[in-house]
Amino acid sequence: MSAFNVAKFGGTSVANFEAMSRCAEIIENNPQTRLVVSSACSGVTNILVELANGVKDDVRRAELIKQLKHIHYNIMGQLSDASAIEARVDALIDKVATLSEAACIDATAKLTDHLVACGERMSTHILSRLMQERGINAVRFDIREVLKTDSDFGKAEPNLEATRAAAEHKLVPLCNEHVVVTQGFIGSDDEGDTTTLGRGGSDYSAALIAEAVQASGLEIWTDVPGIYTTDPRIAPNARPIPEISFSEASEMANFGAKILHPSTLLPALRHQIPVFVGSSKAPREGGTWVKQSVQSAPLFRALALRNNQTMVTLRNPKMFQAYGFLADVFTVLAKHKISVDLVTTSEVSVSLTLDQTDTAGGAPQLPQATLEELQQLCTVEVKQGLSLIALIGNNMSETKGSAAEVFDTLDDFNIRMICYGASPHNLCFLLDEQEAKQAVKALHEELFE
Repeated sequence: MSAFNVAKFGGTSVANFEAMSRCAEIIENNPQTRLVVSSACSGVTNILVELANGVKDDVRRAELIKQLKHIHYNIMGQLSDASAIEARVDALIDKVATLSEAACIDATAKLTDHLVACGERMSTHILSRLMQERGINAVRFDIREVLKTDSDFGKAEPNLEATRAAAEHKLVPLCNEHVVVTQGFIGSDDEGDTTTLGRGGSDYSAALIAEAVQASGLEIWTDVPGIYTTDPRIAPNARPIPEISFSEASEMANFGAKILHPSTLLPALRHQIPVFVGSSKAPREGGTWVKQSVQSAPLFRALALRNNQTMVTLRNPKMFQAYGFLADVFTVLAKHKISVDLVTTSEVSVSLTLDQTDTAGGAPQLPQATLEELQQLCTVEVKQGLSLIALIGNNMSETKGSAAEVFDTLDDFNIRMICYGASPHNLCFLLDEQEAKQAVKALHEELFE
């Protein structure tokens, strides 16, 4: 295991000059931090995703590129000397302009990855220069040389062995000599084309890099001081959680707690790398440690909320006491690479939710070709505008009365779907989006306050 630490900074942590300066101070205060993974500056990825979707209005497209330039030039303008990086940032903005025009003609997933990756490429030029001006022996490194993936653009899967070998050869020696600043979210395939790990994949890529260099620890610096019992913006009395197990944190991430990307903990768990989550705005407030084992394992640990859910209900009267229907359904979904999240069944129907795995925002879609093939098997109903609430805890399905306490609190809410018992760590249910925050607030008051 390497003796150094990996620190990942999210978009709000590198939003402006002051935010980047706080990042540099965190790095200065921990000499073990030798590898820094940065997201794009706050707001940049949203701009790039809009451009990648194809903005045919020339005025709107020019306005977005102007916003992009303003964000980065506002930070560079506060550096003592930005001349070393200005031309490189300009070249990337020009690249965005060219690719955004191409996206108006054919907005492919491959083009989207090339375009949205420019955000991290720009932020790391600026962050590494800021650190150098503070006297840190920092160098910028293009992570595409190390983080190798397949060619599933928008939601690429990492090649762990190729990534480990490249990291050992190129990255570890560099970290022994410098503080290395590199990009989250992006990688490259065997052809050298830029890929992305999906929306929110910066945390995941940081964990993959930490695994590849066998780091002693991984720090995720964001805009909140650790993991809370729920989103404090929904329940003001939400409390920080000092430590949480890998399994609990994985459930929270998977079911919408935006503090961590769902896949982040898998690489850390494989190599038992402890993960710290803290706020770059208030590093002295502490944070949350995610570990293999923790001292306390309460019945109810936290509540997570995930919006933009799509529920698909498949009905076929012939399903009654028949066999093979579910197999046929999932064969179709697998053929079209549709990722399924939750599943419930009755005698003649099955309801499932679609997982959002790629870079595009909004609710997951059921492609027309998939819909038509499913309709050959059964009737298909697609419902959007839903939210998923997950109650995370320990041994809930084995504890008498725990479900009653939850559902008594939800008497006034219309629950559309329930999943319970498959995992000892969660109870999930679906309801209309407009009711979701109020339901979370009510549950938090009852179970945590």
